[in-house]
Amino acid sequence: MNHASLFRLVSLSAIWGASFLLLRIGAPVLGPAWLIFVRVLLAALFLLAVGRHLGKALDTRRHWRHYLVLGCFNSALPFFLFAYAATSISASLLSILNATSPIWAALIGALWTRTALAAKTLLGMLLGIAGVGMLTGIEAVTLPPGSGLAMGAAVAAAFCYGIATTYAKSASPIEPFANAHGSMWGATILLLPTLFFAPLPTAVPGAGIVAAVVILGVVCSGLAYLLYFRLIADLGATPALTVTFLIPVFGVLWGHLFLNEAVGWHTLVGAALVLLGTALTTGFSPAAVFALRRGMAQ
Repeated sequence: MNHASLFRLVSLSAIWGASFLLLRIGAPVLGPAWLIFVRVLLAALFLLAVGRHLGKALDTRRHWRHYLVLGCFNSALPFFLFAYAATSISASLLSILNATSPIWAALIGALWTRTALAAKTLLGMLLGIAGVGMLTGIEAVTLPPGSGLAMGAAVAAAFCYGIATTYAKSASPIEPFANAHGSMWGATILLLPTLFFAPLPTAVPGAGIVAAVVILGVVCSGLAYLLYFRLIADLGATPALTVTFLIPVFGVLWGHLFLNEAVGWHTLVGAALVLLGTALTTGFSPAAVFALRRGMAQ
């Protein structure tokens, strides 16, 4: 892994970790529906501009169903569920629960293909579930009533990412940029009807809220996808999976620095269990990343 790829990896982790901070800022003011609709619309417009600059077409006539499915489970639904959860629970907890996505992907993939899970994978799933149970159980005691539903929504959002991962593996291969661009338009279309049922914000959003929404859409969605697919192209899936383990680090850090969120012992232990469970479930090993870096350096 060269220095440029390492910089992209850390930057992407920091950006996606910051998305939970921005959700926590924007969701209580704008509500989940309006916040996420504007997020995906801004991301779609940003990627449209990039696509035109690069001369990349979507071929929507051929792939529109694929873009809708991917947009639903990889963007619209998880984004909305995380935004709903952000009205009640901390950015730190959101980022840690998000890290269970590969665990759900492994479980859904095994059920989809009717493949028996290895003992190490099962152990990883149990550790991940134990970590989620510890976090949600202790947090439920200290948070206001209704927070349990919010934590359930965050876990459901991670589950949606597992569905999207399984679907993407079985779908016809499509160029990664087109997947990112098309899925954002699909998410925009799917979220549009929710606005008819969502209350308007009670006050005009201030400059800080507007900035948070713009960063969430353009940087945390549009630009982040470009960084992610560049990593996949340069390094393959294994090093890019490192993002999963770094996002909670930045999510907890940003939440503590900018929102004064407390980091208790249960946060650290729960996060460790979730990340260890994810590593066992996916077969991820830091040694593989360092081996690749040595190979590329030769």
